[in-house]
Amino acid sequence: MSKDLKLAIAGVLLILFFFFLNPIVSVGPGERGVVTHFGAVDLKPFAEGLHVIVPIRDRVVLLDVKVQKHEVPAKGSTKDLQDLKAVFAVNFALQPDLIARTYQQQGNLGEIVERIVAPQTQESFKTAVAQFTAEESIIKRPQLKQNFDDILSDRLVKYGIEIYDTSIVDILFSTEFAQAVERKQVAEQESQRAVYIAEKAQQEAQGRINQAKGEAEAQRLLQQSLNKEILRKQELDNQRIAIEKWDGKLPNVNSGAIPFLNLQPEEKEEK
Repeated sequence: MSKDLKLAIAGVLLILFFFFLNPIVSVGPGERGVVTHFGAVDLKPFAEGLHVIVPIRDRVVLLDVKVQKHEVPAKGSTKDLQDLKAVFAVNFALQPDLIARTYQQQGNLGEIVERIVAPQTQESFKTAVAQFTAEESIIKRPQLKQNFDDILSDRLVKYGIEIYDTSIVDILFSTEFAQAVERKQVAEQESQRAVYIAEKAQQEAQGRINQAKGEAEAQRLLQQSLNKEILRKQELDNQRIAIEKWDGKLPNVNSGAIPFLNLQPEEKEEK
């Protein structure tokens, strides 16, 4: 066998060795490597970087420890027994220090979502929504979400899963409740309209009353002014008639001569 052939065979064997029996494992950013020795899980995972293993004996399962987002449908009954359906977006991450135990007990990421995250989300929603009536679940949605977050976080932390945030993607009520809400809204709108009409009518009536009072006061003042003018005119007419009938002689009375005519200048009436 020639030397070149031996080198070629050695090169192929070396490539096959590193391909099938590679002792070097690379753990990327945001990952942890769970090591098994002949199938037994080593509870100390590999951190990011390069690691050396024993081929055949060791196997490394890479798991993502970055924040994951999964949408989970859930349904439950409110305190007043109304059916309620919702879809939650759950943001969670596997705790790096506990990931080996989590993998040992639950499996890979997909199995963790299926076995733990989704069922616990559904159960947490049932527990949270049962504390509110259907109407309160609308009015007090922030409190409902906070209760749900607290319950879900307490349930998942013991599995080595940390909740970062949740959001309600969609929430649906039963057809009967939706119709009842619509009827209530219509009734409230009609009630508000009736109150508005009543207040408007009251204001218009008060306006007419005030107008009538104003007109009556104006008539009274006008009548009072006319009466003064009439009396003044009568006084002047009487004086004019007396002057026309006077013969130029002053009447004599026992107490002395006093003219009976008012010859003082006419005083202007104060306005």
